[in-house]
Amino acid sequence: MLFVIISFILIISCQQKELHGSTLSESSAAKAMLQGIWIDEETEEVSFCAKGDTLFFSDAVSLPSYFCIVGDSLFVGDKHYAILKQSEHSFWFVNQLGDVIKLTKSSDDIHELNFEHKMTDVNTQYPDVLKYDSVVVYKGKRYHWYIAINPTRYRITSSVYTEDGMEAEQVYYDNIIHLSVYNDATCKFSSDIKKQQFSKSIPSDFLEQAVLGELHYDYIDDKGIHFVAKVCIPNEAACYEESIDVVL
Repeated sequence: MLFVIISFILIISCQQKELHGSTLSESSAAKAMLQGIWIDEETEEVSFCAKGDTLFFSDAVSLPSYFCIVGDSLFVGDKHYAILKQSEHSFWFVNQLGDVIKLTKSSDDIHELNFEHKMTDVNTQYPDVLKYDSVVVYKGKRYHWYIAINPTRYRITSSVYTEDGMEAEQVYYDNIIHLSVYNDATCKFSSDIKKQQFSKSIPSDFLEQAVLGELHYDYIDDKGIHFVAKVCIPNEAACYEESIDVVL
C-alpha cells in the first residue's frame, strides 16, 4: 500500500515540473518513445525496460521506479537526468556521475528474459528460519549455544546505483536473531537480538539502511561466552561487527 501511495504522488508530481525558471508539462510523446527494452550501444548490456509509467531495472534487487519526461529531463523518483538525444531507437542521457549513457532500443526477444522473472517483491537473506548450534567446553563445564535467524516483515530501504549510474531503491526484510546458552539443563541466557540495540555504537543513518545479518560464536573466557553480530547494508561491503557477551 505504501508503494502505491508513493507512486500516486510521483505520478501527480510528474504532470508539471519547473525547469530553467519555466513550468513545463510532461511529454506524453517522449514517454511513448521510451517504451520498450533499452541496451547499451557498445556493450549491449540491458539497462532498463520502460513500460507505461514505470522503469524496470535489469538487476535483481532494484525496485521498479515511476518516471516521466519533462522538457529535456528524465525524472525517476526524486532524481532527474539530462536527455541529450531521444528518438524511436536511440536514447542518450547524463547519469548521476556526469557520464553520458548511450542506449539503443532492443529488437531482440532474448532481452525480455532479463525481466521475465524480475523480482519486484521484497528481498530477504534467509527465506526461512535458519538454526544452528554447537558445544564449547571451558574449565570442565559444557556449554551448548543455539542461534536462530528469524526473517521479519520489517522493511529496510536503501539506495543503490545501477550499472548505468542511475539511482534506484532496494528493499529488504530485516532479521531478528534468537540466542540461547545452556550449561547442561540450566539456561544461562535466552534473548532476541535486534539491530536497534546497537544504536549507541552505529550511526543512525547507517542503521536505518542496514540489516542484522548474522551472529556467530567468537570465544569463551572467564568473563563469559562472546558472540559477534554483523549489521550490514545489503550488497555493500560496509558492515559493523558488534559484540554480544553472555556472562556465565
